[in-house]
Amino acid sequence: MTIGGRSHIRIARPSRDLAAAERFWVEGLGLKVVYRAEGGSEPGEHDLLMLGWPDADWHLELVHEAAHPVEPRPTEEDLLVVYLDEEVPRELVDRLVAHGGAEVRSPNPYWNAWGVTVADPDGYRLVLCERGWSNA
Repeated sequence: MTIGGRSHIRIARPSRDLAAAERFWVEGLGLKVVYRAEGGSEPGEHDLLMLGWPDADWHLELVHEAAHPVEPRPTEEDLLVVYLDEEVPRELVDRLVAHGGAEVRSPNPYWNAWGVTVADPDGYRLVLCERGWSNA
């Protein structure tokens, strides 16, 4: 297969607490657990949580290595943007907050005008954009 628009993308990030991350992304946003693996306590062994929608060409991979934890270091511009092509449902934002997220303002006025930004339990930002990708 040649690289292109249907190539699968993996977004990989460290996590302090995979259970908290799973609550946010699964119970809050509605992603599914695509794959899960539990590592051991030896260096190089890690717990792994892959999340996504089964029909999507991407997934979010979260890892935690107990023997050598990596502290997440997100910036205000480390964004995962989901284009909804409709108004952002307030109940979705409330559900994300109830499952460990924090609604935050973006330093970029574009995201404040066209969506809602929610930080996940590790501090990475999810933007729910009311625009569709074609007119973003």
